[in-house]
Amino acid sequence: MSQDHISNVLAQRYASPAMRAIWSGEGKVRLERDYWIAVLKGQRDLGIPVPDGVIEAYERVKDQVDLASIMRRERITRHDVKARIEEFCDLAGHEHLHKGMTSRDLTENVEQLQVYRGLQLIETKSIAALIRFAKHAKQFRDMPFTARTHNVAAQVTTLGKRIAMFGEEMLVSHQSLVSVLDSYPARGLKGAVGTRLDQITLFNGDAGKARALEQRILVHLGLPRSFDAVGQVYPRSLDFRAVSVLTELASGPGNFAKTLRLMAGHELASEGFAKGQVGSSAMPHKMNSRSCERINGLHVVLKGYLAMAAGLAGDQWNEGDVSCSVVRRVMLPDAFLAMDGLLETLLSVLDQMEIFDAVVATELNRYLPFLLTTTVMMEAVKKGAGREGAHEAIKEHAVAAIRDLRTGKIVQNDLLKRLAADQRLGLSEAELAQVLDHGRANSGDAGAQVDYFAEQVDALAKAKPEAAKYTPGAIL
Repeated sequence: MSQDHISNVLAQRYASPAMRAIWSGEGKVRLERDYWIAVLKGQRDLGIPVPDGVIEAYERVKDQVDLASIMRRERITRHDVKARIEEFCDLAGHEHLHKGMTSRDLTENVEQLQVYRGLQLIETKSIAALIRFAKHAKQFRDMPFTARTHNVAAQVTTLGKRIAMFGEEMLVSHQSLVSVLDSYPARGLKGAVGTRLDQITLFNGDAGKARALEQRILVHLGLPRSFDAVGQVYPRSLDFRAVSVLTELASGPGNFAKTLRLMAGHELASEGFAKGQVGSSAMPHKMNSRSCERINGLHVVLKGYLAMAAGLAGDQWNEGDVSCSVVRRVMLPDAFLAMDGLLETLLSVLDQMEIFDAVVATELNRYLPFLLTTTVMMEAVKKGAGREGAHEAIKEHAVAAIRDLRTGKIVQNDLLKRLAADQRLGLSEAELAQVLDHGRANSGDAGAQVDYFAEQVDALAKAKPEAAKYTPGAIL
C-alpha cells in the first residue's frame, strides 16, 4: 500500500535552499560522516592504529547517502546512530568508526554544528535586512510624518525615524546573536557520561591525548569553545538560548511588519504588489499585505518553538536522557527554517515597499494642529500660563475640534483658531501660526537618530561585505 508523502511546509514553502541544506536528512548524514572521519584521523595521528586505506575508503563513500536504506536498518536496531554506523561501515567495507564514542559524542556535536551554521546564515541575512532598513531610514530621514501612540495621532516624527526605530530594535537583537555565536560551546568528545573514560582507555590511560583529540575535533567543528564538565548531553538551556535569540531577532521585523500593515490600511504605504499578483479571489481591488502577515505569522511559530525549548531547559535527568529527542527533532530544524523564511520575506518586503508621499502629506495636514498641542502648551507656559490650566484648555478645544471633524460639522481643522481665542493660553493667532509653520518640519532629534542608526549599520556592512551583497530568493 502506498503512503502519502507529507512534506515540511516550512522547508518546502518558506526557507531558502541554504538553510534547507543545513537541516536536511542527507546534509546531517554527511556532517556526521565528516565528523567520524575527523575523529578517526585524530585518533590515528595521536597513536591509535588505523590500517592503511581505511580512512580513504570511508572518504570515498561518504557522499553515498541512502536515507531509505538507513531507515530499514533503524527499523531493526531501533537505534538511529547504530543504523547509520552500520550503513557507513558496510559502504566502506571496514569497521573502524565510533571507537571510544557514545551516540551523543556524534549527535550532540553535529546538531550543535547545524545550530551554529544556521545562526551564521541568520546573521548574514539579518545584516542584509539592517542595511535595507538603514537605506530606507536615510531616504526618508526628513519626511514629516504623523507618529501614533495607542494607534492615535500623537506628534510629528519623520518616516525615516519610524523605520530606524524598528531597525534599531533588530540591531540590538543582532548584537545578542553575535554574543551567542562568540560564546557558543560544543559538547565535545566526552564519552558516555562525560568523563572521557573510553577515549582515555583507547590511549592506554593517557588523558592528555584524549583532551588533545577533543581539541582537534573542536577545530573541525569550527566552534569557539567547548564545555568541560558536561555529561552525556549538553545543557538544553543552550538550545533555549539559540531559539530565544532567533525569536528576539524576529521581534523588530515583527513590529515593522505589523506597522506596515496598518500603514497600508491607511494607504500611506505598500509592501509592494507584483505583476500578476492577486489580492483576493473575491474582491479584485484588494492588495493585501500578505508578506507582512507572513512575517507576523512566522514570528508566532517561533514563539511556539521557544516554548518547546523552554520546556526542555532545566529538565535533565542526572548525566542525561533521551526524553528531549522528539522535541528537539521538531524544534531545532523548524525554528531555523521558520526564521529563515521570515528573513527571506522581510528582505523581499524591504526591497519592494512603496511610500505614497501625497497620502502621507494629507494625513499630516489633517492632524498637524493636534500633533503640536504639546508645543502649544510649552509656549503657553513660557507666556505665564499654569501647566495644568493650559493642558485643560487645550484638551477642551482639541476634543471639540476632532468631534466636529468626525461628524462633518467642519471640513478643515480649526484648532489653532480656537486656541488663539482662549485667554487662558495668552497666545495670538500669529504666534500659533508660527508654531504651525515651525512644527511641520520640527521632529526634534529624529534626523540625528536616523544618522546614528545608519552609522552603526554602515560599520556592520563594511565588516561583513558578503551580507551587503545578499539578495533574497523569490518568495511565494
